[in-house]
Amino acid sequence: MATQVFIAASKRTPFGAFGGSLSHLTAAQLGGLASKAALAQLPKDIKVDSVHFGSVLQSDPSGAYLARHVGHYAGLPVDVPALSSNRLCGSGFQTVVNAAQEIKLGEADVVLTGGSENMSLSPYTLSGKSRFGNKYGVDLKLEDSLAAALTDRVPTPTPMGITAENLANKYNVSRQECDEYAVLTQQRWKAALDAGAFKDEIVPVTLPPKKRGGPDVVFAQDEHPRPQATVESLAKLPSVFAKGGVVTAGNASGICDGAAANVVVSEKAISQYGLTPLAKVVSYHVVAVEPSIMGIGPVEAIRGALQKANLSISDIDLFDVNEAFAAQWLSVQKELGLPIEKSNVFGGAIALGHPLGASGARITANMVHNLRRLDKKYGVVGACIGGGQGIALVLERV
Repeated sequence: MATQVFIAASKRTPFGAFGGSLSHLTAAQLGGLASKAALAQLPKDIKVDSVHFGSVLQSDPSGAYLARHVGHYAGLPVDVPALSSNRLCGSGFQTVVNAAQEIKLGEADVVLTGGSENMSLSPYTLSGKSRFGNKYGVDLKLEDSLAAALTDRVPTPTPMGITAENLANKYNVSRQECDEYAVLTQQRWKAALDAGAFKDEIVPVTLPPKKRGGPDVVFAQDEHPRPQATVESLAKLPSVFAKGGVVTAGNASGICDGAAANVVVSEKAISQYGLTPLAKVVSYHVVAVEPSIMGIGPVEAIRGALQKANLSISDIDLFDVNEAFAAQWLSVQKELGLPIEKSNVFGGAIALGHPLGASGARITANMVHNLRRLDKKYGVVGACIGGGQGIALVLERV
């Protein structure tokens, strides 16, 4: 009988807007907050065997140590090993896969996973070539590392927004459709907030007082959503990447800061510690696609994960595919035939924002909590990945 893998605890920070409430916290600090909150849901004597944490930008000088530092901030013993993962926008999902593989190999029973990103701290960088001498009178040029990371340089330099424009052309997705979907996801986020769809996953973050001597500030709600947006207001925004194109600031995912953590465990750990798991990791699948239409990656990833689980689209109660761009999401929906009434029903990254390495972990956390809240059985989560990949997981409420 195959080894089964479960998610036992899931927590996240609220997501902060670009330059907003969380902009002063490093990715490791944010990851530590989410991880400490997730671990607090479990017995105090539980032994964590390893840490897997995802991040993309390494936006502060300690970024290379991310997973190790998350373990420290989470209060784990110093002898717990850690591995940082970077599968770009799929990193948060990849850490769950890493944990599942460790557990299936018998190398771990309890694994702290997650993803974290502070996009606000992304620096302007100077080429390392400058270390070795520069010509007299030549001004050195700084590069925006955030903008650079959002452009795939090989084989053909392509900004992520252009990949969405390419999909819009391929699947005949209009600007009107993109704006309508963006408004829908904003409204769905607000309805989900009011219904309590995020209350079990979010851990409030205590911030310093705004004024000296004043009370601490409790940051407890996602900062990026704009539920007041309308199709009319979005229609006024200019296209960003192509003249007359469909991608605008209003129908693309938000640049944000935040972290999420999921504790992945074995059957042995459930029995040993008396855990009540949130969900079972039924299957997962990763694919690669043409980089210039990277956003279509979730299609074959979801098909592969469903095939491994011996399930079909009609068997699934909830889908949550990361919204890199409205044009990208609508292309995936068209190709797979995803039912809109079951898909991204709590809003997505166009509303909440997309802290690159954190989004997969955030989507996983939201799915496992809402499968239980709504008494649903199966959920499918996934993301497109810059550079031309896709990743998906099938989750089952237990």
